Amino acid sequence: MEIPPFPASRPLSLADKPVFDALFEELQPNVSELTFAGLYLFRLAHVYHVTMVAGSLVVLGKGYDSADYFLPPLGGNIAEALKVMFAGGHMLYGADDLFTDTYITGKTVQITELRDSFDYVYLREELATLPGSRFHKKRNRIKYFTSRHDYSVDLFSSKHLSGCLELLDTWFQVYRSESGTSLAMEVEATIEALHSSEALGLSGVVVIINNCVVAFSLGEHLNRDTAVCHFEKADPFTEGLYQLVNREFARLLFLDCLYVNREQDLGDPGLRTAKLSYHPVKLVKKYSIK
Repeated sequence: MEIPPFPASRPLSLADKPVFDALFEELQPNVSELTFAGLYLFRLAHVYHVTMVAGSLVVLGKGYDSADYFLPPLGGNIAEALKVMFAGGHMLYGADDLFTDTYITGKTVQITELRDSFDYVYLREELATLPGSRFHKKRNRIKYFTSRHDYSVDLFSSKHLSGCLELLDTWFQVYRSESGTSLAMEVEATIEALHSSEALGLSGVVVIINNCVVAFSLGEHLNRDTAVCHFEKADPFTEGLYQLVNREFARLLFLDCLYVNREQDLGDPGLRTAKLSYHPVKLVKKYSIK
């Protein structure tokens, strides 16, 4: 497709959504970062800017460690765009196996596997039904919750906004002392996602007890057969809620998808254990390349 010209290195904006959506529809990405909502909601956290290089749309960003990088170029002459960016000393982040095999050549290239950034991909039907002995503990935790609470599950809409924001604030108060700046940035992104879900094309589910939101989850299509769950929060003091909202996301949403991508673990040991306990069918490997 023909890409309209972008001014050099300007901040990513909501007006860019149609162009990104068209490029991602053509690309059908596997990497969880490569949706417009995923980029836009973390544009402040990663200082995302856009520029044009060799007819390709290139997103420039910064890691939580302030290291500069660029994401895989979109459209245009990707090989030439990479040549220009690498010649300028820039680091590529977020290349998967397909991109690396297609575009990365040469003996002077340094490829680094980023295990903390691997995406976890699951069969949606397995998350929705939790079948067999492998998911026995998950079913038990849900049963523990459902036997003790009169609850309901609803699709997220604007009527749930205030309840989700109250839950998010409670959740942040519990965990804010345990993490650094990245947690605050995640919360800010979640707040904007809740406010802008319709404009960004996000769908979600909420769990309600006594007219209060006690859990929610938001996501979107990543590609034609994969949904991506961007945000999931639950009352940290209620056992079984995370297992329930995870199941309901897969049971009620994106029924046209075979897979659910639940993003990376960022090197957190507890989060890694939790993600592995749901038995991913594959990990989307990501690399940094110089």
